[in-house]
Amino acid sequence: MITEENSEGVDFGSAIRERGARWGQDRRLEFIEYRLRWAGHLNRSDLTDFFGISVPQASLDLAEYTRRAPGNLTYDRSTRTYVLAGGFNPLFKGTNHESYLNDLLRQAYAIESIEESFLGWHPVVAVPPTPWRHLDGQTVGTIVEAIRSNRALRLVYQSLSRLTPFSRKLTPHSLVYDGQRWHVRAYCHTRQDFRDFLISRILEIEGTESDHSRASEDSEWNNLVSVVLSPHPALPEPQRRAIELDYGMVGGICKFQCREALLFYVLRQLRLDQPETTPPEAQQIVLANRSELEPLLPKAGIR
Repeated sequence: MITEENSEGVDFGSAIRERGARWGQDRRLEFIEYRLRWAGHLNRSDLTDFFGISVPQASLDLAEYTRRAPGNLTYDRSTRTYVLAGGFNPLFKGTNHESYLNDLLRQAYAIESIEESFLGWHPVVAVPPTPWRHLDGQTVGTIVEAIRSNRALRLVYQSLSRLTPFSRKLTPHSLVYDGQRWHVRAYCHTRQDFRDFLISRILEIEGTESDHSRASEDSEWNNLVSVVLSPHPALPEPQRRAIELDYGMVGGICKFQCREALLFYVLRQLRLDQPETTPPEAQQIVLANRSELEPLLPKAGIR
């Protein structure tokens, strides 16, 4: 069992023991399956080190997993290690490839500490670096509290459309992440409509006051619209098939839903906000239901 301390005097062993007490056997069985599937092997020490449990308990957990999924692992006596078997059939949804790839991203972005991740051995993962938009922790906390307690905020905001900061009264109801920046979705009492405001451009929160929940009044937030994608028709057939594979298209289309309020971000991320003169090799996909969404496109910044 790990009991050593780091240079700042943090007792890692205590943290691991608390984690082991907090997580039950099913969570440990999921860990066994995760390590088998993605690291290819594990042994009792993986369980004892991660969860702070005893060796006998680790043996019981491995025996229980073997009982539930006898075709998923074999014991290699030469290395004294449990290894992934050829007849592997997962028991836990949390060990699927989507979870694994998300874990890799959290590690790459340093969002998740190694102590909380099930990752064992894993390939090197690189993500393109992007500048982090500065956010003030107290501002974020005040916004979250205002959402929780249905309060309006009086704040000073710097818009790109005005040279000087100005005061606004907002009632926030949700947070939005567009892939690069954090926004707050709020009712603007000045404009008397719902808008997204960049949290990084909130210069000061002057105070709060009572209001009521506004989320149900935000029709664009509550309205779901369908987005249908298809390969660019000007591409040659082999390239169109490649695009279909990229997006998991069925019958030549990929269809999903998003909030009407988020349509702008979706189309921008998919580069569907580009001019129609963009070469098909650069555009690759088109909005197959453009006529259906036509009334919403100007609001989404698309002409």
